Amino acid sequence: MSIQKYFKRIRREDEEERRGEEERPQPVVSEDAGTTSQSTEGEAAGPSVVEAAAGPSVEAGAGPSVIQAAAGPSVVQAGADSKHRHSGWNPDWLKMPQFKNWLYLTQHGMFCRICRQHKPPIKKGPLKRAFIEVGILVFRKDYIERHISSEPHQYSVKHQVSLASGYSVMQAFEPTVIMEHEAVIGGLKCLYWLVKNEIAHHTNYPKLLSLAQLLGCDYFEKLKVDQRNNYQSHRIVDEMLEILAEIVESPILEEIRSSQAISLEVDETADVSVNRQLDLHVRHLDKEGYVFNHFLDLVTLEDGKADSIVAAIKSVLQKKDLPVDRLYGLGTDGAAVMTGRLNGVAKQLTDSFPKLVSVACAAHRLALACKDASNAVRYMANFRNHLQELHLFFRNSANRSATLSAAATILGLNDLKVKEVKDTRWLSQHLAVQNLQRNLPAVLAALAEEASTRKCPVAKGLYTFCATYRFVAALYLQADVLPHIAMLSKVFQRADVNFLHIKEQVPVTLVTLRRILEAGETPLPGTFLARLHQDLDNPGGLGAFSIAGEEERIRRGHGILERPREDMWARFVRDVLKPYICSLESNIESRFQHIEVLGAFSVLGPKAVTSNDVTNISMLQTLANKFIPGQDATVIQEWTSYKQHVLEGTFKDKTQAEIMQLLASEKDEWAEIYPNLSLLSSAGLVIPVSSVNCERDFSTMNRVKTDMRNRLKGEHLAACMRIAVSGPAPEAFPYTQALELFFNKPRRIKCSDKQCHLCTK
Repeated sequence: MSIQKYFKRIRREDEEERRGEEERPQPVVSEDAGTTSQSTEGEAAGPSVVEAAAGPSVEAGAGPSVIQAAAGPSVVQAGADSKHRHSGWNPDWLKMPQFKNWLYLTQHGMFCRICRQHKPPIKKGPLKRAFIEVGILVFRKDYIERHISSEPHQYSVKHQVSLASGYSVMQAFEPTVIMEHEAVIGGLKCLYWLVKNEIAHHTNYPKLLSLAQLLGCDYFEKLKVDQRNNYQSHRIVDEMLEILAEIVESPILEEIRSSQAISLEVDETADVSVNRQLDLHVRHLDKEGYVFNHFLDLVTLEDGKADSIVAAIKSVLQKKDLPVDRLYGLGTDGAAVMTGRLNGVAKQLTDSFPKLVSVACAAHRLALACKDASNAVRYMANFRNHLQELHLFFRNSANRSATLSAAATILGLNDLKVKEVKDTRWLSQHLAVQNLQRNLPAVLAALAEEASTRKCPVAKGLYTFCATYRFVAALYLQADVLPHIAMLSKVFQRADVNFLHIKEQVPVTLVTLRRILEAGETPLPGTFLARLHQDLDNPGGLGAFSIAGEEERIRRGHGILERPREDMWARFVRDVLKPYICSLESNIESRFQHIEVLGAFSVLGPKAVTSNDVTNISMLQTLANKFIPGQDATVIQEWTSYKQHVLEGTFKDKTQAEIMQLLASEKDEWAEIYPNLSLLSSAGLVIPVSSVNCERDFSTMNRVKTDMRNRLKGEHLAACMRIAVSGPAPEAFPYTQALELFFNKPRRIKCSDKQCHLCTK
C-alpha cells in the first residue's frame, strides 16, 4: 500500500469512527465504582469491552457472560412482511456489544480494529487475511462471529488487554499511532524503494519525502526536529542505508553458517571510477539439499595482483564469520591471475583450504572455444570482423540507418538492426548472425544505395565482401551452428548450474556438430544450408543482387572468375565448413574433457552402479582423499550398500541430480545412513562451474554506480548492491525491525509517548 493510500484510509476511518461516536449513546461514569458503562432507555449495561471483543474463549467476571453477549440482538428485518433481511451491511451490528468496539466498515469492506493494530503473525494460510489485510465484502453476521473465535483475534485481544493497564478500557481499544515512529518508517520505506530500484538515493531521498508531503503525508513534518535536524542529510541517509542492508544480510548469513557445504564465485573488474572491484558470490545448500546463490560482498582492491585478491577474500570470510572448514568450491573466470599454476588465487586458496576445488567458468570457456575455432579458419575470422564493421557502419550514421530502414520497408522486412559482435557478450555473435541472415537482402540493398548514390568507399568495400557466395554460405553455416552453441551457453549461465550440466549438455552439442560435419556436401534437411541455393535463386530476395562466385577477382578488374555453383559449394565445404566444424569440436572437447575431481562425482550416478567396480572404487578414493581424508574404506563400504538402493530400492529410476539432492538433504534419513556420501553429494552440488553470478553483479554495479554517481564506493556501494540483488520486495521488507535498529543510537526525534521503549533508550 502506498503512503498516500495509507493516510487516506486512516483519515477515512477516523471520520467514520467520529460519525459512529456521534450516533452512539454517551457513556455514563459511575461515581462510586469509577467504571464506564453504557446504558440506554430500557436496556441494561452490557458486558465489558475486553470480554465482548475476546469472544467465547475469554472468561468473563461480573455481568452477563460473553456467550450471552455474543447472542446479541436479533437480526434486522427487511420489512414487516419479510422473513429475512436483505443482504448487505446492517448498521445495527455496530450497536451490538460483541462487535461495536472492534468492527468498522470502509468502502473496501469490514475490518477488525484491534487485529489491524496488533498485526498478529501469520503462522499458516494466505498472506492476506480477512478483517486484517483485506476487508470482508460478504456482509453476514456469522462471518463476524467466526472472526471473534479466530486465533488472530484472540492474539490481538490478549495484547490489547495487556495495554489496558493504567488506562480505561475504552482508551485501551483506541488505535495507537505514534506519528514520529510512522515518520521514520516512512523515511525508511522511501529510501529502500529508491535503492531497490537502483535510483540515486542521496539526491532523490529529500525529493521523494517532499513529494509524499505534497500528496498528503503530513506526518513527515515530524522528521523536522528543528532548523538543523530534518533527518535528510547524507550522514543520516547512509546510516539508514546500512541498517537496511544489515537486515537484508543477516538472515542470509545465518543460512550460510548453518549449511553443510558452501562455495565461492569470485571475479574482479573496474567500475566507472576506474577502481578495481572484487565481487564475491556465495553458493550454499539449505536443509532440503537445494542450492541457493547470494551476493556476499564487493571489495575495492588497490591492485589486481593475486596476493591482494587472496587477502581480500580471507578478510571477507573472517568478517562474515563463514565456516571455512566447509568451503569446497571456487569459481573464477579462468584469467591467469586466478588460475596461475605457481602463485594464482586458486593455488594460494587451495594451500590454505585443502578441500577447495577450483573451476574455471564454463561460459567463458565456451566463448573462448568459439573464438579460437573462428581464428583457426582464416575466412571465418575475416567474416567475424566484417560483422562488426557492418554494425559500426550503420550505427554511426542516422542517414545510413534511414537508408537501411527504407530498404527493409520495400522488401517487407521488420525488426531490422545490425547487431554488435563483442567478445565480452557471449551470445552477441549468435544474435548478429541471426538478424543478418533474416535481413541480408535489405542490408545489401542499403550498401548498394550508399555506394552508388553517395559514392561511399566503405559501403562499396562491404558490399563487395558481402555479395559473394562464400559470405552467404558462411552466414548460413553460422546460422546452423550457433543456435546449438547459444543453447549450451544459456545452460551455463543459469544461476544453479553445476557439473552435471556439463556432463549432460556438452556431449549433446558435440553430437549435433558431428552430424553437420558428416553431412558434408549434402546438408541436413531443415537447415539453412539446405535452402542456400534456393534463396540465391529467389528474385524477391538474394536473387535480385549480383552474388559473385568468389571474392577473388582477376587483376585490373577484367571481370570475375566464374565457377560452376557445384564447384563453389564443394570448395566452401573443403576450405571453410569442415575446418571450422572440426576446430570448434576439438576446442570444446579440449576445454571440457578434463574436469579433474568433478569427473569423479559420476560415481554417484545411476550409470556407475552397472559399470566396472575398479573404476568406481578409484573415483571414490579420489573424492575421499580430497574431501574426507582417511575415510576411503568407510566411503567404499557405504557405496556398496548405496548401490543396491540405486539398482532395486528408493533411488531406482531417479537421475543423478535427484539422488544427490536426497543424499544432501538433512531432513531425510539418507544423511544419517550414508553420512560420507551425503557430504560428498553436498560438496558436488555447491561446487560452481561458472562465474556468471559475478557477471550479473557487475551489471548491477554498472547500473548503480554511474557517471553521475561516481563517488559511490566502499561499504555504501556494497550495501546498495546487496539490497538491489538480494533484498525482498519493498512491501515485504520488515520496517519495524529497521525502526528498532534505528533507535539503538540516541536520536533527537522523540515521540509523545513518555514510556516508549524505543525513544527512551
